[in-house]
Amino acid sequence: MTTKPSALLLDLDGTLIDTAPDMVAAINRLCTESGRLTLEYENAKPHVSNGSAALVRLAFGNELDAEAFETHRQRFLEIYAEYVCVDSHLFAGMTLVLEHCADRQIPWGIVTNKPGALTVPLVKALGLTTRAACVVSGDTVAKAKPDPMPLFYACEQINVDPQQILYVGDSIRDIQAGNAAGMTTIGATYGYIVDGDNPSDWQADGLITAPTDLLSWLEGTAL
Repeated sequence: MTTKPSALLLDLDGTLIDTAPDMVAAINRLCTESGRLTLEYENAKPHVSNGSAALVRLAFGNELDAEAFETHRQRFLEIYAEYVCVDSHLFAGMTLVLEHCADRQIPWGIVTNKPGALTVPLVKALGLTTRAACVVSGDTVAKAKPDPMPLFYACEQINVDPQQILYVGDSIRDIQAGNAAGMTTIGATYGYIVDGDNPSDWQADGLITAPTDLLSWLEGTAL
């Protein structure tokens, strides 16, 4: 992208919002219910972007059969839904990015794999519903990231061509989806990165270490 982007799209967990406090608290409530030792926050945090399945596997290992695993996963989702926005918050500096977009009339939106039943109340609780030009959840369309379908759907919602959009995420699947859609892709290395995952290998157009690094990309001045 050699000019300023016309729109900004953001992944949710680990990119726009720090949801780890509430997601880790939910899996630890499940551990307590099940008589398991709770997880250390810093050990569980990197797995948050990979959703409920990853957290249940981390807590229970491989000892669950498919039925028991799904029972625990659904119970985790029930607990998390009850406490979806207790301590979750925008990442430091993200308020400046969203204000920058508002001041320059750059539409921004959310494209996440998080189910709509969790995404909608979280976004509402943080006062972002009317500010976001679109909110695309993991079940809004037939396929989720790394498929580009939800990103193309977001383009339709905001009426902006994919080539004029900056997409930011903290997972390789975000970058794969954005690249497949023809967007400029940015890896958020401040997000939830598991050990052994190297963002430099994601083939993103750029990497950022803080949300405010996006300001130069939005102004078309990033090196």
